[in-house]
Amino acid sequence: MDKHDAYRQAKARVEAKFGFFIHLAVYAGVNLLLIMTNLLTAPRYLWFYWPLLGWGIGLFFHALKVFAFTGGLAIKKRMIEKEMAKAARKKQGS
Repeated sequence: MDKHDAYRQAKARVEAKFGFFIHLAVYAGVNLLLIMTNLLTAPRYLWFYWPLLGWGIGLFFHALKVFAFTGGLAIKKRMIEKEMAKAARKKQGS
């Protein structure tokens, strides 16, 4: 892997993490507004937890994709390198 590829991969990882943190900040801000709206307008009926829960599930899967399942990139990279080596051997044999 050359320097350009390493830079592209690092940039993609940073962008993915930055995207997650933006998602987290928007989640916190919007849900804070929903909680305040609910408590100020209808404190006897608490509905704010439904969007909090639904969006929270999406945020959880976003976090898994960004932070937990990064190993998939390494597996793909190894598979690509293996295929490139195989193609190079075929080319040398021809």
